[in-house]
Amino acid sequence: MAYMSKEGYDKLVAELHRLESVERPKISAAIAEARDKGDLSENSEYEAAREAQGHLEDKINQMKRTVAEAKIVDMSRLSNDSVQIMSKVEMTNLTTKAKMTYTIVSENEADLRAGKISIKTPIAQGLLNKKVGDEVEIKIPRGTIRLRIDNITLE
Repeated sequence: MAYMSKEGYDKLVAELHRLESVERPKISAAIAEARDKGDLSENSEYEAAREAQGHLEDKINQMKRTVAEAKIVDMSRLSNDSVQIMSKVEMTNLTTKAKMTYTIVSENEADLRAGKISIKTPIAQGLLNKKVGDEVEIKIPRGTIRLRIDNITLE
């Protein structure tokens, strides 16, 4: 089961629809065009189009599974007393004094550039259930990071 926001779910469904209604017909047309060029045993365009079709179908099937298993988080039932999925967490790195803000989201919605990290990352796991003012030490690939939670809001 994948927990996600309504917005994330809607984006996933829209992308799935685009892949099925736009990308799938494009690849089918490319396969048909390559097939019309003759001998398939030596037709690299045909092989490439078939391979692209396989990747697309895998992606579509994976997205369908995610949509089927998705559970939309009811934001009205969440609290900003402690860090949980959909929490926007403002914190300070106690070593460098750098301020950072991350929103904890499902794996499907993670986008580091937008400040959204997957609930499965070490930082998110280390922050879960912590409260404002808590100081945490989290093991990350580059060592250990010490953070103080300054504020928790809901997106």
